[in-house]
Amino acid sequence: MNTQVRFTAPGVAELVHSDLPVCAPNQLLVRAVASLISPGTERAFLLGLENTARNYPMGAGYSMVAEVIEVGAEVSGWAEGDRLAVPIEHQRIAAVRPQHCTPVPDDLASEQACFFFMAAIALQGVRKARIELGEGVATLGAGIIGLLAMQWAKLNGAVPALTLDVDDTRLELARNLGADAALQMQGDYLDRIAALCDGGKPQVVVDATGHPAAVTSAFDIIAHHGRLVLLGSTRGNTSDVNFYRDVHKTGLTLIGAHNSVRPVADSSPGYWTLADDHRLVLRCLAAGRLRVAGLATHRFAWEDAPAAYAELTAWNPETLGLILNWAD
Repeated sequence: MNTQVRFTAPGVAELVHSDLPVCAPNQLLVRAVASLISPGTERAFLLGLENTARNYPMGAGYSMVAEVIEVGAEVSGWAEGDRLAVPIEHQRIAAVRPQHCTPVPDDLASEQACFFFMAAIALQGVRKARIELGEGVATLGAGIIGLLAMQWAKLNGAVPALTLDVDDTRLELARNLGADAALQMQGDYLDRIAALCDGGKPQVVVDATGHPAAVTSAFDIIAHHGRLVLLGSTRGNTSDVNFYRDVHKTGLTLIGAHNSVRPVADSSPGYWTLADDHRLVLRCLAAGRLRVAGLATHRFAWEDAPAAYAELTAWNPETLGLILNWAD
């Protein structure tokens, strides 16, 4: 018997049982090891927030580390026991196409590797900003996506790499992960940003919050002729934007950076395929160049998945990554 996490109604996450899948000749049969609950996206779909499908029941999740338990007759390059990263829903056993799988380096822990998909989401947004060495970059939001985006910006040459949020715990985590400064978005924070940017403003702002109000705040933060990357999936409408004042007159470039806006094949500058980004993410994690220490705040056995989603819906600011452990 197989088990999968499903959203069966708004606010309801359940374990659903089904027959075990069969491995086709062109597939791999894999057993889950660990999977990451995406706190922003999965919470939004679970609760049926704005800009979600609201089509219940639906599967949950997209960031799994698994091991191969059977290799299809037409598949080469994989063996039983190999670990892989694959963007599938939370479930114990799955039949997957090998072209959707990425090998996990031997020296990378499964709990770290299961951040591969969220790290790739952050990466594609930072790529689209085309950051030049020495440009200031401010990331709005110190959730998982924002903290990963800040690190990617720094690796791309951002000076300074700033993080802005309203929660002190998340700001401290940003500092631990390498932010040049992590600032509360209140009081004299605009003056503090200017001091960090030699009296100016950052050329790039990455919104990783998904809050309409944060997008409005970005117009006050960003330099003229800057690039504003809309990385977070916004839940709601922004009605108080004056496009003449905020965009046209300042020469601002708005960049939509949803993860789905990728080439199907053949990476090019600023636009890499999902498979290529997954490979790079896992290499950077294994090499310690991208860090996820502190991003997993809760761990649950797979049998307790409903409790994990109950924790998620409560929306405690100290809750970031929730790991489901599928090992027997």
